[in-house]
Amino acid sequence: MNELYKKDGFICDMDGVIYHGNRLLPGVTEFVNWMQQENKKFLFLTNSSEYSPLELSQKLARMGLEVDQSHFYTSALATAHFLKNQMPGCSVYAIGAPGLLNALHDAGIALNDINPDYVVIGETRNYNYDSVLRAVTHVRNGARLIGTNTDLTAPGQDGIIPACRAFMAPVELASGKSAYFIGKPNPLMMRTGLKMLDVHSENAAMIGDRMDTDIIAGIETGLDTVLVLSGVTDEEILKQYPYRPKYILNGVGDIVPKN
Repeated sequence: MNELYKKDGFICDMDGVIYHGNRLLPGVTEFVNWMQQENKKFLFLTNSSEYSPLELSQKLARMGLEVDQSHFYTSALATAHFLKNQMPGCSVYAIGAPGLLNALHDAGIALNDINPDYVVIGETRNYNYDSVLRAVTHVRNGARLIGTNTDLTAPGQDGIIPACRAFMAPVELASGKSAYFIGKPNPLMMRTGLKMLDVHSENAAMIGDRMDTDIIAGIETGLDTVLVLSGVTDEEILKQYPYRPKYILNGVGDIVPKN
């Protein structure tokens, strides 16, 4: 039996771990209820930049799970925080959903389609040819290129869908510039998550369904790592990587001690 139940805190991915699309995964309700009952510190740390913490909280509520918005941190928030620290008062041309645009606005970062300091790309359902042309032009004119996360794909309601790095590829190829990505496995986001939890890395675990973001981020930050097979990774994909998670579980429900 694993000893994850002894940990003080958990950093947990969302897509493929907590839900697929608009459907909670098996064992999630039991896991979250257990964390709340045992006063565990937990943070949902998602590379998705589409939604705000409030929207994510409300999304879980619609599925029957009550979690306060203080338990969420997104790559959109991490990106806005990074840009604010790098260049206070900067402006950006952004391709992204309201979660990203609102995070930038709240950080005091202005949108600019004329001569932005940065081009920022995240997930969006409004990705189009015109926005790619504008992004390439701005980058070729000197704007720095930032991606909210390195995910190439994400699990959707009906299967695998493109994510940030897929949207970024045409801009990188046409401009000749490489993007800097903020989300997992970038240590910036993980350190912020640990700070928000106020838990030492030795007493925390990272739970995710992706080897190339969640698990490597946990390993490099010194957390015990938990790969759940409820998302995009299976045993065959696992064999492709030179590193291993400490635990491999079917889902987060397996963490809850059985009476």
